[in-house]
Amino acid sequence: MLRRDFLTAASLAASTACRGYAPERPNILLVLADDQSWLDTGANGARHVSTPAFDRLAREGVRFTNSFSACPSCTPSRSAILMGRHVWQQEQAGVLYGAMPPSIPLYTHLLEDSGYATGYTGKGWAPGDWKALGATRNPCGREYNSIQHKVPVRPGIEPSDYAANFRHFLAEKRPNVPFCFWLGSKEPHRVYDPGSGLRLGKRLEDAHVPEFLPDTREVRSDLLDYYLEIEWYDRQLAATLRVLEESGALDQTLIVATSDNGMPFPRAKTTLYDWGVRMPMAIRWGNRLKPGSVVEHLVSHTDLAPTFLQAAGVGIPAGVAGQSLLPLLLNGTPASPRDQVFAAMERHTMCRPEGATYPMRSVRTRDFLYIRNFAPDRWPTGGEFLSSNKTTHGDIDAGATRDVVLAPDATKRFPKQVEWCLGKRPAEELYAIHSDPGQVHNLAANSRHQPQLAAHRLRLRDYLAQTADPRIQGRDPWQSYVYHQTSGYGASFNASLPESVRQQARIRPTHKPE
Repeated sequence: MLRRDFLTAASLAASTACRGYAPERPNILLVLADDQSWLDTGANGARHVSTPAFDRLAREGVRFTNSFSACPSCTPSRSAILMGRHVWQQEQAGVLYGAMPPSIPLYTHLLEDSGYATGYTGKGWAPGDWKALGATRNPCGREYNSIQHKVPVRPGIEPSDYAANFRHFLAEKRPNVPFCFWLGSKEPHRVYDPGSGLRLGKRLEDAHVPEFLPDTREVRSDLLDYYLEIEWYDRQLAATLRVLEESGALDQTLIVATSDNGMPFPRAKTTLYDWGVRMPMAIRWGNRLKPGSVVEHLVSHTDLAPTFLQAAGVGIPAGVAGQSLLPLLLNGTPASPRDQVFAAMERHTMCRPEGATYPMRSVRTRDFLYIRNFAPDRWPTGGEFLSSNKTTHGDIDAGATRDVVLAPDATKRFPKQVEWCLGKRPAEELYAIHSDPGQVHNLAANSRHQPQLAAHRLRLRDYLAQTADPRIQGRDPWQSYVYHQTSGYGASFNASLPESVRQQARIRPTHKPE
């Protein structure tokens, strides 16, 4: 439900105090992996990847088993975290290479205005041009990326030393001032160093191949490379926790570790299946949380902004769609019962003629996933069109697994997987969560599941209407949104836009693609 009221900092602090919340303002540290699916952590049962730092947070705090991103694409998923809003409420921040509307409040700015020191390292709100619409402050605070690893890192790994830059931030901030810091790892985002997993001791038989991917040596090796980057990221998380401990601020810091969207493989990232939007998440907050707790409630990344604001005693602005997780964290009961979460997608890469999007909305309950595809005539991956990243099927990240799926003989060798990964999708999809973990058996046309289909269709339709989604109203503002990329189809599309649209977006050169 949308938050219509705006609580003042004073009234919110009073309300939290009477519920037993800590009156002091905590430090806030958000640690965000880049393209990691929920299953790929030790705490969530994975044997194929080692994540001792994430597992520590889960052991010393709370682990969430049903945490969901608002979008399976970098920019809008990060917008949802900062705003607490769904993709259809983010305006031009709801597409890859978008822009940040200055009129929408961000939790980072609200905390900064209330006296917090803010900063970030690694990947902040990206990719996009946050200045294009007139915003004057970086969405994540002051940038700290100047310190690099002393020993050169292997190909595909970001050279910035996240922990050292975090230490730099702590050293610069004024004493006794609470901080809000965003650590945005650039791993396990592609590109990978091909074969690095095998070279560094991983075994092909240890790869967990989802049902929707071809089970080949190349795919298994690609998955091992992905695991290796997760393990690198986890070591940076461990180093960051050591910095916090050395500073004496560990137990005064509300730490959230999660990911922005799912793994960069076909039918995962850029899709609304669990492999695209179901996220690992663990939260630690000193002795305020019961160690080793496991939360099975459905939660959304839109909940993080109101959680941080309420913990700090700062008002939650009107328009926030998420709800604070503090009651759930501290008392084991959500502020209001929730049996569904929502996700959405509009445009990832520019991989369709005239900047066309692939509009999707989903509602996820404990037992079912329902997806509404508003343009089933379009190719979900972009098809053979030459995209802004100069490849066909541009909504699939380049890599060995993509090459296997697109190989000339793939349709003959892996007909089901090719269809699942590349084929057009019907207007409605319905999947049974427990019996179909790969979410490949669409029940929408199954006569036995028509009651569930109708119920989930109604849930989604009513929520989209309640929250004023332009898509449910028959409108499409996303196709005209500027794609802030300086080369390829994205740049030529920008040039083709009407002058009024280009002036509104203040098109300017921007940074390289991510």
